[in-house]
Order: sequence, then structure tokens, then C-alpha cells
Amino acid sequence: MNRRTAFLTTLAVTTALTLTACGSEKPDAPAKGSGKETLSTASASSAPASDGRPAIELPSDLSYTFDWPKTGDKERDSVLADSEQSIKAVDQAIVNQNALDKAYLAYYEGEAAAQTEQFIQAYVDAKARVTGKYRYYNPAVQVRDGGEASLVYCEDQSKAFDMYLKDRQVNKTPVTENSYVLYTTQLRKNDKGVWVITKLLSERGHDQCRP
Repeated sequence: MNRRTAFLTTLAVTTALTLTACGSEKPDAPAKGSGKETLSTASASSAPASDGRPAIELPSDLSYTFDWPKTGDKERDSVLADSEQSIKAVDQAIVNQNALDKAYLAYYEGEAAAQTEQFIQAYVDAKARVTGKYRYYNPAVQVRDGGEASLVYCEDQSKAFDMYLKDRQVNKTPVTENSYVLYTTQLRKNDKGVWVITKLLSERGHDQCRP
């Protein structure tokens, strides 16, 4: 399956911006007829810690493209920058097979942190992790008074897959409209100046994100 499928298949929206999914469902087994690819061990790349933000270290088989240029507004650009790191931090926890990895906990709090922990734990239980190329695009960020913000963006999972750690085989799934996901997040600026995610809504196959 593609990245975050376990996160999204248990989607249950109760309010317009209630944190969704991350349920206990584990990553799928390789689908019949889907290709399998063995991935060799790759060296890690890293981003150093700065300004109270944790260091993120990921293997080189993971890559990210963020097609969301700077807005020119300091606060909105900070929301975008911290959101980039929050995405990578969750993947680091999956790679590390640690549902309590400190890096992602620096970017999620409350219900969002608890649900994201469940999502990561599904990968740990399945002894799997993510691999491939991820692209993020069509961002719309708003900053409100009182240190609150919202960010809506798209994720392209068409080149992103799961890898099972025992044999390092990659589950190569076909590209469908569900490979494109719309995310809506609510954030707040904490006392360290970091924009942390408090709520998340996600919708797979949204027409706003499909090519």
C-alpha cells in the first residue's frame, strides 16, 4: 500500500476539523499481482536540530519535494517550514520503529499526538516502513490572531510504498486516484515558537489533488 494508507482507511470524520484515523489497522500485506522490489540498505541523510526543533535523520531511499514556495510572510512561512519537518518526523519514527520517537512528538500534541502514535505503531507491529518519493503541493496557509493557524495541502503518494523489514521487499502498488490525498491541519504556536499540529483531516482521492 502507499504511505499513510493505514492512517486513511480508518477515516471517520465527526466534525469539520476533527483528527481522523490513524486507527489500529496494520499496513496491508503485498497485494496479489502487485510487483515486489528488493531494496538495498541505503545511507542516512540528516537535518540538524535548530531553534528547539529536533534533528531528523532519514535513509536516502526516502525523498521529499515540497512544491510550496515561500509566501513572504514570516509566520506563514514558519507554518510551512514546521509542517515539512512534522511530515518527515513521522516517517523517521516509522523508520526507527519507535511509536514514541521524540522528533514527531515535538510537532504533534494532544489528540493528534495520540492518534499519530497509533498510526506509527501499526507499522511497528507489521515490521514495515515507508520508502520512495513524496511530493507535497497546492498549499493554502492562514495565520490567525492568538497563535493559531491552518494549512491545507496535497500529497502525491504515487511513487511512495511500504517496505517490509524482514526481506526488504517493497510493495509496488498501482497508481489510482486514491494515490492523491488532501490534508487539512490546524496548528498552534507553542511556547518554543514551534507550530504544532492539533487537528488533522484527510481525504483520499480528492479532486483538488488529482492530476
